[in-house]
Amino acid sequence: MLHAQIQTAVSLVYPPQCSCCDAMVESDFGLCGTCWKEMNFISGTVCDGCGCALPGESDGFRLECDRCLSHAHPWSQGRAALEYAGKAKDLVLGLKYADRTDVARMAAGWMLRASAPLLQDNPIVTPVPLHWTRMLRRKYNQSALLAEAFAEHGRLDYWPDLLKRTKITPSLDHKSKEQRFKTLKNAIAPHPRHMELMRGRVVVLIDDVMTSGATLAACTEACMRAGAADVRVSVLARVTQQ
Repeated sequence: MLHAQIQTAVSLVYPPQCSCCDAMVESDFGLCGTCWKEMNFISGTVCDGCGCALPGESDGFRLECDRCLSHAHPWSQGRAALEYAGKAKDLVLGLKYADRTDVARMAAGWMLRASAPLLQDNPIVTPVPLHWTRMLRRKYNQSALLAEAFAEHGRLDYWPDLLKRTKITPSLDHKSKEQRFKTLKNAIAPHPRHMELMRGRVVVLIDDVMTSGATLAACTEACMRAGAADVRVSVLARVTQQ
């Protein structure tokens, strides 16, 4: 009773706001109608490799986009909740750079729904790692926030540091696909203290955005070196134009 009264008092002083534009909404960690309409959710038929939307209907067989057919990824399946554009891009950038950590739980719920085909075989969930120097500057790893909430929503095993960055890499912004893959070469490794956790297990990698797939490929290869049975990837947003 007292807890409910406190919550009511707080909501009167700080009414719930849209997680994207700060407009008033009915409950915490929600979106207003305008932002919801502009959020570019991916639904319907999707590429099994990267999760981007595909035209037509699924025929029950594996479907891949032209990019995945021409450049095979080392992971087996991938899904994305959003297209990286418009309000969805604003949301991702807010989470990544503007301390909007409050959106992680909501966003992870979207990712979990999009990733239902990836959750077979009792997977272990882990985030794409940050180098410790970047972690000091940013103070949090947005992928880890998403991964923890994803695992909690799905009641899945979660381990935050199965992987580690072994070297500092420059920003991948404005780099070509070839430059991205070259930059990430040998930059990510299985954590030596946790390798046994991956042996024989399915791993679901979590990241905020997939662009070329270079970071996720480096992480996948590290998981496979540790003996993972399979690696699947789930991202909040997928860049659709490269």
